[in-house]
Amino acid sequence: MSAAVSPLAPTSVPDLPPIDGVRLATAAAGIRYKGRTDVLLALLEPGTTVAGVFTRSKCPSAPVEWCRDKMKRGKARALVVNSGNANAFTGKTGREACKFTAAIASRAAGCKPAEVFLASTGVIGEPLKAQAFDGVMDGMVAAATPEPWPDAAKAIMTTDTFPKVATATVKIGKAKVTLNGIAKGAGMIAPDMATMLAFVFTDAAIAAPALRALLAEGTVDTFNAVTVDGDTSTSDTLLMFATGKAKNAPKISRASDPRLKAFRKALNAVLGNLAEQIARDGEGARKLVEITVEGAVSKTSARRIAMSIANSPLVKTALAGEDANWGRVVMAVGKAGEPANRDKLSIWFNGIRVAHKGYRDPAYDEAEVSAAMKKPEISLKVALGLGRGRDRVLTCDLTKEYVAINGDYRS
Repeated sequence: MSAAVSPLAPTSVPDLPPIDGVRLATAAAGIRYKGRTDVLLALLEPGTTVAGVFTRSKCPSAPVEWCRDKMKRGKARALVVNSGNANAFTGKTGREACKFTAAIASRAAGCKPAEVFLASTGVIGEPLKAQAFDGVMDGMVAAATPEPWPDAAKAIMTTDTFPKVATATVKIGKAKVTLNGIAKGAGMIAPDMATMLAFVFTDAAIAAPALRALLAEGTVDTFNAVTVDGDTSTSDTLLMFATGKAKNAPKISRASDPRLKAFRKALNAVLGNLAEQIARDGEGARKLVEITVEGAVSKTSARRIAMSIANSPLVKTALAGEDANWGRVVMAVGKAGEPANRDKLSIWFNGIRVAHKGYRDPAYDEAEVSAAMKKPEISLKVALGLGRGRDRVLTCDLTKEYVAINGDYRS
């Protein structure tokens, strides 16, 4: 875990209220880190529904496979998350570690192993010593309370420099419901249906199929629209739990239920907040970068072009050097494989147009642009002039510190 907090970290952290039906506990099991917590346990009341989206990596971790299989039932009673070891590329040993962890958690929590969901993050390729959980599980169950949301977020950190939390309160019908979310992620971030690890809890009463639809919809322009380094993790997991314990909460069976309008908006806001915090905590990052592509032939085309720009090492290093190098942006647009016309292309950095219709902007002022590039937040806009397609993604710059962090990650 990095020692210094990212300069892009949020200046304020919300207080996450208790959610009826959720109790949390953390422990130091010594998975990899010394002197810090590395296990999170969430206990969930009977009747809790669950939905999830996961990495599309062809080399998924053992916990991802476990959760996919157990997701079919749509019910959850516990969540166990560890940091320091991803339990990925661990073969039969990894599958046995999942089975063992679920067994001890289910005994301690008084539920079925199939109602226990698992997630792991950290080093890939090293066996997870799940026996370490056996020494802390009973204590965590006994100590679990509705309060320690910041502690929960800290326990799942790896190279993160700050815990990531978000919350919202809305009404479904006349019932007030709460959503709390926590996430971790700083490197190996180019999500494909989820992010590194993220968990959202609500006391709303929403059936698993509806919850699944809401979550899949919500990831499109949040977690799936953020990238740090272009690398999709083996462990990407986003889980959402609905306890149904909010007072007078109506039972929702369909995602299209009109009573979910405010809830859907709040959920997307929580997911978007967590996704932005991940970009803010990109390994070694000094700039938060919003890339907007408009005038594309479709939203899909705009997304692909925006991601081409966001994942370009040349663009990202130019941003780190506070250089408004529009030539690198042109390169990234051109290599995306999407419709583009060089002679219609216009580019802006922080609202200043630097290139227009295939040329450097006639009003370009080096001093003005250089001053704008020194800001910690950079907006980069590209107008293609071909259609009405538009999209937005978040990323960060690429610095020497990123190389340093990943050069000795296993040391």
